[in-house]
Amino acid sequence: MSTEVKIPQLPESVSDATIVSWHKRSGEAVKRDEILVDIETDKVVLEVPAPLDGVLGKILEDEGSVVTAGQVIGHIEEGGASPVKAPAATSPAAAAKADTAQAELPLSPAVRKMVAEHDLDVSQIEGTGKDGRLLKEDVLRHLAGDTSVETKPATESAVEPAVPASSPAPAAAPSASGPPPVTALGRTEKRVPMTRLRARVAERLVEAQQTAAMLTTFNEVNMKPVMELRSQYKDRFEKRHGVRLGFMSFFVKAATEALKRFPEVNASIDGKDIVYHGFFDIGIAVSAPRGLVVPILRDTDSLNMPDIERKITEFGERATAGSLSMDDLTGGTFTISNGGVFGSLLSTPIINPPQSAILGMHRIQERPMAENGQVVIRPMMYLALSYDHRLIDGREAVQFLVTIKDMLEDPTRLLLEV
Repeated sequence: MSTEVKIPQLPESVSDATIVSWHKRSGEAVKRDEILVDIETDKVVLEVPAPLDGVLGKILEDEGSVVTAGQVIGHIEEGGASPVKAPAATSPAAAAKADTAQAELPLSPAVRKMVAEHDLDVSQIEGTGKDGRLLKEDVLRHLAGDTSVETKPATESAVEPAVPASSPAPAAAPSASGPPPVTALGRTEKRVPMTRLRARVAERLVEAQQTAAMLTTFNEVNMKPVMELRSQYKDRFEKRHGVRLGFMSFFVKAATEALKRFPEVNASIDGKDIVYHGFFDIGIAVSAPRGLVVPILRDTDSLNMPDIERKITEFGERATAGSLSMDDLTGGTFTISNGGVFGSLLSTPIINPPQSAILGMHRIQERPMAENGQVVIRPMMYLALSYDHRLIDGREAVQFLVTIKDMLEDPTRLLLEV
């Protein structure tokens, strides 16, 4: 009995997805709920499990194929047994069987394109990838007339780039495997398809630049009070709450209080209407193996600092593992981006539509400052607020940023909300 493997229901507003990785190939035994294939949407990677025990039959859609919800991408033969591998024989029948098995292996989009352009017979090309899969360098070697697998230059490798163990398999584009081709001048270049996530990020950033009247205002904050408070209580905080006390929870609390005082910054434009949000959902920009993602902290006005730190830690781990859900990334009324973790001293963050503002944090750096007529060294951080001038006036933007500065330089105000 054959059972169809279908693309699951996709999240709302997502029309299609791309197959990025098959974990099994035709003829291999599978177990119920074992992950068969990863598909990528504009925001997240979804895992498609096996519906039952059996053997994976014919794969209908290869890696790189665009699929829709409910589409059949393969079959599982229920109760079947994994076929016995053919003995190592040199008979014509055995060779033909091996050629057929090679031809049935899924090809990456780049390999398929090269095979079609040069009208190649894949059964005549030896694959060096997993399970004998044909890689891009195998085709290049075949075109160059080199059939030896062992004669690659020492500076090149057929092994795909290493990916952190906790990151999902689709973090690397299927067509990016193998070394880059060498041009006639000895210089290398590699062309890989843009991932759906990267394409969507690019689209939204361009949209923000083209549709919003975006300005950025800057300020700086003395981080000494926060650093001293954190240093004094971080051990007791971690012992009691089971999570480390970082800087982000201070910024989330300060931003939430500032959003309460300046509702325009928490609002958005919908056509000719202004939508004032009566809740505070703050997105935290996270750099993941697949690209930038912005999971949302919901109702930050009702979260205490341990809750915020736990949520942010969880988001970071799930972003690295590629397990963030669409719900985690949907919505948000304001965003905080911390370029300081990468060493950025100053930048102008881009608004995440349809939001109207974004706060940029930067590197903490000791600088000479004037206090009470004296020059002192203080750990300073530049803050940047990019905002949509169609909705937010310069006065509100500046006062919003000053409110955050004042609360961070006197953290007691975060507890008293004054």
